[in-house]
Formats: sequence, C-alpha cells, structure tokens
Amino acid sequence: MSHDSRTALRVCPLCEATCGLTLTIEGTTVTGARGDRDDVFSQGFICPKGASFGGLDADPDRLRTPLVRTDGVLREATWDEAFDMIAAKIPALTEEYGKQAVGVFLGNPNVHTMAGGLYPPLLLAALGTRNVFTASTLDQMPKHVSSGLLFGDAQAIPVPDLDRTAHLLLIGANPLESNGSLCTAPDFPGKLKALRRRGGTLTVIDPRRTRTARLADRHAAIRPGTDALLLAALTQVLLEEKLADPGALTEHLDGYDELAEAIADFTPEAVSAACDLEADTIRGIARELAAAPSAAVYGRIGSCTVEHGTLASWLVDVLNILTGNLDRPGGALFPLSATGRAPRPAAPGKGFALGRWRSRVSGHPEAKGELPVAALAEEIETPGEGRIRALVVIAGNPVLSAPDGDRLDRALADGLDFMVSVDPYLNETARHADVVLPPPPPSQSAHFDFALNSLAVRNQVRYGRAAVPLEEGGMDECEILARLVLAVGGNHGAPPGSVDDTVIATTLAKAGAPETLAGELTGLTGAERRLDLMLRMGPYGLTLEQLLAHPHGIDLGALKPRVPQVLKTRSGRIELLPEPIAADLPRLRASLGARPAGLVLVGRRHLRSNNSWLHNVAALRGGSNVCTLQIHPEDAARIGLAEGDTARITAAGGEVEAPAEITDAVRTGVVSLPHGWGHSRPGTRMTVAGADPGVNVNQLLDGSLLDPLSGTSVLNAVPVSVTAVLNPVPVSVALTR
Repeated sequence: MSHDSRTALRVCPLCEATCGLTLTIEGTTVTGARGDRDDVFSQGFICPKGASFGGLDADPDRLRTPLVRTDGVLREATWDEAFDMIAAKIPALTEEYGKQAVGVFLGNPNVHTMAGGLYPPLLLAALGTRNVFTASTLDQMPKHVSSGLLFGDAQAIPVPDLDRTAHLLLIGANPLESNGSLCTAPDFPGKLKALRRRGGTLTVIDPRRTRTARLADRHAAIRPGTDALLLAALTQVLLEEKLADPGALTEHLDGYDELAEAIADFTPEAVSAACDLEADTIRGIARELAAAPSAAVYGRIGSCTVEHGTLASWLVDVLNILTGNLDRPGGALFPLSATGRAPRPAAPGKGFALGRWRSRVSGHPEAKGELPVAALAEEIETPGEGRIRALVVIAGNPVLSAPDGDRLDRALADGLDFMVSVDPYLNETARHADVVLPPPPPSQSAHFDFALNSLAVRNQVRYGRAAVPLEEGGMDECEILARLVLAVGGNHGAPPGSVDDTVIATTLAKAGAPETLAGELTGLTGAERRLDLMLRMGPYGLTLEQLLAHPHGIDLGALKPRVPQVLKTRSGRIELLPEPIAADLPRLRASLGARPAGLVLVGRRHLRSNNSWLHNVAALRGGSNVCTLQIHPEDAARIGLAEGDTARITAAGGEVEAPAEITDAVRTGVVSLPHGWGHSRPGTRMTVAGADPGVNVNQLLDGSLLDPLSGTSVLNAVPVSVTAVLNPVPVSVALTR
C-alpha cells in the first residue's frame, strides 16, 4: 500500500446481499475492494460485483454533470439550469392537464441507495399522481400482494431462517447467482453448504440445473410456469394426509377449513402432467417438508414472474404456515429493522386492498399504489384526458427491463412533452430525457439499507458516510432528489434541507413526540438527521452516533417470532384464503390441462451482473457472463442448431437472434436467455456495454400477459419458436467454458 493510501468501510450497494467492504483509496480513487472480515453481517464474504466496486465507481462513462435538451440535443448544463427547467415545465403541465399528466417510474437501484429510500415517497406526494410504475411489477409484486392479503401488510415478507433451518425448499430461486432476493443474506452459498454440513436437506425446484440446483439433495426439473400447481399439490397432500400442524399459529388462523376445500382438486396426480413431475415425487417432497424438524419454503423470481405468480407466492407462505414453520426459529420469520416501526400491541389493522383505482387505458387495477409497468407505453401513447405527458424516471431503465421495449422506446421519443431521468448513465431510457440528473459514484455517497434490512436473515444495522468527498461540481443524491421534490411541487428555490425539516416536524407531530427532539438530532445532513430520528423511534432505540461508533455494524440478534404483532388484517388474524385468492383459483384449475405445444422461454441471472446495471464494467464481462440462448441438446438437434450457431427466437412481441449454447442444464422443451442485455440503441454513452450489446429478451414479450392479481408481467414460461439462422450474423461472444 502506498504512503498516501487509506482504507474506508462501506456496504456494497450492488445487490441485495449488502456485504461489508473494505475499500482501498489512493487520493480520491478507489483502487481496491475486499470483504470486511469484521462486518457483523457478512464477515468478510465478497462476490465479483463487490470486488469490482472501484471499476464501477471510476467508470469514465458515468455522467459527471447534468444534461439538458436544447434544440433537440442533450448538452452539459449547471445544476441550476437543470432544476430551473424542471420547475418551469412540470408544474405548468400539471396546471394545464392535471396531476395525472405526470408519470413516475422507479427502478430497483432505489432500494440500494439512501436517497432512494428517503425521497421518492415525497416526490409522489408532491406530484399527487396515481400514474406510478416501478420495477416491482417486473419482479416481486406478487409477494407484496400475497403478504398484504395474508397478513394485512404488503411489506410483511417472511424470510427463511437460513442459519437454523433443517430443510430448505427453493422454488424459482438461484441464490448462488443472484446472491438472494427478498432475503438479504451475505454468503448465501456458504449458508446452503452449512445447511448440508449440519445434516439438513436442500430441495430445489427449477427447470434449469443451476449452480444452486447442483448443491441440492433433490432437484425437481419442473415445467416452467407451473409452480403454483406444484405448491397447491404439496398443500393438498399436507391436508389430505393430515400432515399439517400449524402449532402455535393455529389460534391466529382464519379460513383453515375453507382452504382445504379450495385446494382439494389439486392432487399430485392431477398436477403431475402439467408440472411434468411424478405424483410420487410430489408426495415425497410434501412428506419430507412435513417431517423436517424445521423447514422453510422460499420462492423467488422464477415463481413470481409467471401467470400465477401471486398464487405461487401465497402458497409458499401457506406451506410455511401449515407445517408450523412460519414465525418460528428455523422456519420463515419476519425481520425487525432498526428503522422499522417499533412493535405495537397486537390489534386489527386496516387490511390490504387491491384495485383502489385502475389504469386509464386498459383498466388494470393498482397493487400497492402501483400500476403495471406493461401499461406505461399505452398511457403515454393513447390520447385523452389523463394521458401521461411528462415522466420522471429515477434509477430505472424500463426500455430494457419492461416488455416490448421498442414500443416504450417510441412512446418516450414521440409521446412526451417532458422527461426527467435521475441516472449516472445515458442509457437506453435516459437518452430520451430532457433533463438528466446524475448522482455521484457510490464512494461519494453515504449508505444505509432501509428496505433490505427489513428482509435480512439476521437483524443488524450498519451505516457508512461517503468514503470520498464529492468531486467539484457534483451533487449528493439526497440533495438531487430533495431539489427535485421542491421543483415539481412549486417550491423551487427553497433550501433542500427544508424538505427534511418538514418530514422531521411532521413525523414528530404524528407520533405525539416533543418538538424539542428535533433539536437533539445529530447528523451532517438532513438525510442523516432523518436517519437519526428513525433509529431513535425504531424498535431498538438506537442513535446515529451509536452507528458511527460501530463502523462494522451492530448485531441485533437472530430473528424472533413476531406474530401477532405483525398482523394488520381487519380480522387481526392470518387470513389463509383471502377473497381475491379464492377468486383466482379457478384460473389455476383451468391450467391443469394446459400443456405447451412447443418451446417455452425462461430468463436467467449471472453472479457478475444485476439486471442491466453492470454491463458497462469491463471486469464483470466475458467468461460465462454472456448473452446466449441455452437449449437442450435434443431440442437443438431437432431444430438443426449446433454450438455457436445463431438462433432466431420469435414470440408475440417480436424476434431476436442470439448464439446457441447447447447444454443439458436446461430441461427439454425449455430455452433460456439472460435478462438485462440489448445495449444496441443509438444515443447512449455506455462504451463497454455497447461493444458487446447482446439482445433484449423482453422484446419477445408484447406486454399482454400479466398475473391479474399483481399486474406483474409474465417474463417466464413464455411460448417461443426457435429456428436456425442460415446466414449467421457476426457475434462477438466467447462461448468457451
């Protein structure tokens, strides 16, 4: 280490695992990143994404100054110019056309930044729009909806107690690649190996033999899209064979007898053909689950982004409930974040309602205050009162992440009067903006995990200030979003800190706390003062000063049972068979006879990627992180595809071409393309990604297939046709393994 080198601690913001990092810094440049062995949560674990922190941080393609559009061309501008333009445009549009004329899209990087946790709700309140779209309807909304219906709180998501369980059943999840999702767990691979070492059992349900599946005691290669049928059959076996024993939860359950009746038709024999699993295999899985001393069922994106995603998410928790494993050590428990609400006496709540309003064009019901992303393009294109004329995008790239990006691309180009993008890159979506506001690199930002700590497999809390000072001309992301709130809300020019002062005063008044507490809060910024207040009012009564005194974090202990305090249903009980679920079961029953005639498509993730974020980091490219069509040897032979040949994949939304990767890691009848690629559109500034763009798998989707309860796009189990391209297009992808 050179004489001017120093180290700084930081929590990695690049995936949901939230591993602690030790950064090596020379001057103001991050020259290295390794795992923080003293971190109370991750204990030194690091993945390739965290190791590449310095490369991401110093990416020369990152925007350093705002951009504004003048005479159709984006040019560099001052921060004042950028906010002046926003303040002139958006309030004028809402004045002329109403509040619904502005739409907002929030991408999932918002849950990985402090600013993204604090300011978007204030932006939505300032705008007053119901045209809110987020990455959730491309990902986890089914879990929010099922939790809302079961427990009365869409944020009450139980997570598997990985360190203590004796039996883990994973469905639609590949945590060795994703590092876990809706389950914040550093070193998920190590936790699975530890499960095996202590004599536990790992069962993986997945149409692909993933790295996770290779670790399993049992891997069931299910037909894609039939997750809910399998889970229903497991539930039916538990009830029919009288293996169900909710234990301490029994007194908190409503609808037990109704559930048994509703699920009676879904026997293993009835679902076997659709799932392409033997009935005996299904019964064996159910019996093993019931017999385990402790067990947890965990479902993720493969079981969420399908036609019955909400039913599958509901059944995951039903299985945990029926086996007595919900809310007990070794099962699935509800984390208690340091900034969460302090526990209150158990009492009925307001419950959770769906469809409180509907989208203007197609009448899609809202879920958790959001409309389906698949409806965004039509809400911009379709004339009439309430048409979206202005769009604010924060940390999102829906042109790549949403179905039919070509249509959305055209809508953004031709259908908007004004667009703002908060993004460090000029990506496929931001290139359409009239104003681009770039947040600083992560080394120059403070970090706290508001959302992810509420999903952590162990209660803990960590905070780190910026490791490197803001570069000249830069603006902190919290200030960017605070000024955006002021600009759209008619308060342009007010001090950014006034946004935080208002929140603090309102929070204290609502809680009936003395106003003098505001003067006791510490912190260098409004955001830090708000964090201090949330910690003080939280369940552990911590302070910001305590966090700063513990740079490796504070361990708050293993997860503990929290029912009935967590329940917010109108009955104050777990509602096993909510009406919207019961009403959707006939649709699932109708799918029993469905069997795809041809190939179906599933997505996949890679350890060295995260959606479309990280494709511009050279250190993370190449090797097995490539955009190929994985196809089984039997299907490839039938089509006439050889390794490396160009395959044309066609579906309802269009067609794409990708090199074939022939592998028995996918089952017959299934092909797989990775998510987040397709960096080939003009006008972007992403040099590394553009040199090897890959193809956008979501262009194969026309956006018409949704899970009706959650509005989530069907991204998996999509019917496709695959043909060999006789005159292959050049590809720059290394297929060597």
